Amino acid sequence: MQTRLTSSLFSLTFFLFALTLVAQDNGLFQPWNSKATFSQTNHVLEHYVTPLDSVRIGIIGLGNRGQMALERLPKIVGVQIKAISDIDSSKVNQSAERYFLNDNITVPDLYYSPSDWKSICERDDIDLIYVCTHWELHTPIAVYAMNHGKHVAVEVPAALTIKECWELVKTAEKTKKHCIQLENCMYDFFEISVHNMAKKGLFGELVHTEGAYIHDLRTLNFSDTYYWNHWRLKRLQKTDGNTYPTHGLGPLAHILNIHRGDKMERLVSMSSDQFGLTQYANSNLTNESGWKGNQFQKGDMNITLIKTNRGKTIMLQHDVTSPRPYSRLFTVSGTNGFVQKYPVKGMAFEPNTHRSIDIEQLSDTLLKYEPKPIKDIKDRAKEIGGHGGMDYIMDYRLIYCLRNGLPLDQDVYDAAEWSAVIALSKKSIKKNSKGVKFPDFTRGKWDNLKKVSYYVD
Repeated sequence: MQTRLTSSLFSLTFFLFALTLVAQDNGLFQPWNSKATFSQTNHVLEHYVTPLDSVRIGIIGLGNRGQMALERLPKIVGVQIKAISDIDSSKVNQSAERYFLNDNITVPDLYYSPSDWKSICERDDIDLIYVCTHWELHTPIAVYAMNHGKHVAVEVPAALTIKECWELVKTAEKTKKHCIQLENCMYDFFEISVHNMAKKGLFGELVHTEGAYIHDLRTLNFSDTYYWNHWRLKRLQKTDGNTYPTHGLGPLAHILNIHRGDKMERLVSMSSDQFGLTQYANSNLTNESGWKGNQFQKGDMNITLIKTNRGKTIMLQHDVTSPRPYSRLFTVSGTNGFVQKYPVKGMAFEPNTHRSIDIEQLSDTLLKYEPKPIKDIKDRAKEIGGHGGMDYIMDYRLIYCLRNGLPLDQDVYDAAEWSAVIALSKKSIKKNSKGVKFPDFTRGKWDNLKKVSYYVD
């Protein structure tokens, strides 16, 4: 009886507290008024372009992510797939048959040559280049596409070096073309509800956040068929640091309003030694595989700490070699509350912060603060899928913004900042985990906007 009464009192207290905060802020999604924007002369903050009647797309790379994109994109109103490309001709031909012939959709032009991505970027009948190749080609294709008048959606990470990050930024600013990183974790239902709650002030002043990419990829990395030419495993051979930071960092950066009122100032990174890949190769592979006895630079666990200009902290972890359950951590801690997604969902608010609210209250709270634009497409997103629906929401929002002349949810500065962790963490480790400074890709304009907003027409 006492427990039930305490729970009821908490619910009432939290409800009254939440009502006050809701009245203060409309949350994450905002109506767009282009007349209120500042002059777009030498930057692409909240950049918008003339609405596109339909979005004509060329997809480059038909591996795992490219195939998943073909599952989703043709099902979005206003999309035309004009070209698909891969150096594996069987993937191109099978994709044409699977995703177009069987659904009575116009078959796109098919490309097979390693250099055909240039021909696709040069076409006059394409608006958006959708890049799903291995990582080393992400920036070269994105830059070439923008220079040929195309918007770009590029898989994560968008860049591998600081030089490449600057190439993306400078090219987008010069051409005034969109360059969005396809970070799907922004749109997971848990994350986007928490983001909306944070924008409404439910957690108070945000202080500390945690994100991760902990995913046992040993079997896939050593597979002869999953990653073309073992490109991902070869990356682990030659580099240390956080080699895949954006799934953990992206949602946190938006919640913390990075380059919309705050910026990441400096980073410190440390890795464990490498154990897991060598042990797996020696225990599970034959000498004929070519991997047994190989050396890998990538430490099993990388931990990276980031401090922002406004005094907030971010902790990131990366581990793709340990036998651990999947986790992105996703932890947000503020002066009035706390939430985490992994390994166990939890949420707490003042004044009862020693224990999480029960799972039913947690689910109800997330549902209550799920933004309406997400509720409107939630069923369709789950039906079509893509990591539970977040991939579809990512694509839907991209197409929606292009067709309505709205700023995209993510911009090229996001792509550069989040991808920069790869090179900066590596640099910190080489300096015996000394701090390194983040480049300011906005060149001093990081405080022109005061918060992240996603726009609706």
